[in-house]
Amino acid sequence: MTDLEDGRRPVGEDEDAVLRAKYLDYCSAQLADLLLYLSPDEIFLLAEKAVRSEGRPQPGSYMQMMQMATIWLSTRVTLPPFDVWLEDYRQNPEHYETYLMGLWEDELETSGDV
Repeated sequence: MTDLEDGRRPVGEDEDAVLRAKYLDYCSAQLADLLLYLSPDEIFLLAEKAVRSEGRPQPGSYMQMMQMATIWLSTRVTLPPFDVWLEDYRQNPEHYETYLMGLWEDELETSGDV
């Protein structure tokens, strides 16, 4: 299994950083998939729920509504904990690769871990 674009396989702390970044990418992709199925009206309703239930200020733009809906969904969607995801990822990496959006690579570049 290679995890880096150049074919290198990270080890130790680098491997952990790559796997954690991939996990966050996977979770983001799951939320993004859910958001794609929602209409603008449904996004508005989720943002309104966040305003009422969390005391957030009214969104001033569609982008702010999307952010609020994403946060609201992220607290209610059941995603696997990292250790459960990791065990399954190590057994079936090809299954998860189709869900990754490539954000994990950007995360590593900005953090300087790899």
